[in-house]
Amino acid sequence: MPRQVLVIGEALVDEFHDGPVAGGAPFNVARSLAALGAPVRFVSRIGAGDAAGRVVEASAARFGLDPQGLQRDAQRATGRVTVHEDAAGHRFEIHADAAWDHLDAADPGDARLVYFGTLAQRHAVSRAAVRATVKRAHGVKLLDLNLRPGTDTSELAAESLMLADWVKLNEDELARLLAWFEPDLAALMARFGLQRLVLTRGAAGYALHGMGGELLAQGQGAAQPALVDSVGAGDAFTALLLSGLALGRELGATLELANRYAAMICGVRGPLPADPVKLSPWREALHALPPGGPT
Repeated sequence: MPRQVLVIGEALVDEFHDGPVAGGAPFNVARSLAALGAPVRFVSRIGAGDAAGRVVEASAARFGLDPQGLQRDAQRATGRVTVHEDAAGHRFEIHADAAWDHLDAADPGDARLVYFGTLAQRHAVSRAAVRATVKRAHGVKLLDLNLRPGTDTSELAAESLMLADWVKLNEDELARLLAWFEPDLAALMARFGLQRLVLTRGAAGYALHGMGGELLAQGQGAAQPALVDSVGAGDAFTALLLSGLALGRELGATLELANRYAAMICGVRGPLPADPVKLSPWREALHALPPGGPT
C-alpha cells in the first residue's frame, strides 16, 4: 500500500528576468510528487491574497497538489526570491520575513515519509514549527540539506541531521559537513545516526551510501543536450526518489529514473515544466518500475 509523504517548508516565487515562477525546494518536490501520482501532503504558508500567493496556488492546482496544507498569513507576504543569472550560473537573493518564516506546526498524521530542509528553518518561528512536526512524525525522515546564506551554519546543519534518517545533499554540501564534523563519511553517518546518504553530483550522476558509509548504488550523469537551466534539478531527483519509496518501487531502478528525471528538468525553464502533461511519461515509467523490498 502506498505510503503518504509529508512535505513541509517554503513555497515562494522565483523572480527571473522574464517573469515569476513558483518555486521553493519543498514546493518543487511536492508538486512533482503529486504529478507523479504519489500520495503527498504539503504544508507551507503564503500571504493572504497577494499576487505571489496566487501564483503559488495556481501552480499547486495545475500539478494536482492539494492546497489544504497552505496556511494564509494576513500580515506577511508570500516569499520571493530574485534570481540573478549570469555566465557562472544562478545566484539567489532570498527576501527576508516572508509568510513561510512564520509557519505553524502541523499534525503529520499517518505520513510514513517526511521531507524537510534547512532553508525553512532560517527564522525561529518556522524552525520550531518544522522541528515539532518532524519529531511527531513516524517513518523515514529525509533531510534536504540546502545550505544558503543565513542557513549555512554548522549548528543548524547538526540539529537538522540529528532529526533525519536519510540526507540528500550535493558534493559541495558534503565537503562542508566533512570539514565541520568528521573527516570521513562513515564517521559522519555514525555521528548523526543516518541510515542513508544520497549524493547528487550534477552532470557526474549520483551515489547512495549506507549506514557505514559503504557505496550501495551509483550512476553516471544523464545527458541533457538542450540545457536551459539547472534550477530544481536536485529537487526533481529527490521527488522521484520519494515517489519510488512511497510506491514501494525497487530502489536501484528508482534512483536511475530519478537521475534521468533531473536531467529532463534541466531542459525546461525553472523547476518544473509549465505544462504538467509533460510529466505523464515519467509517471508511467515510475509506476512501471519493479516492486522492491523495505528500505
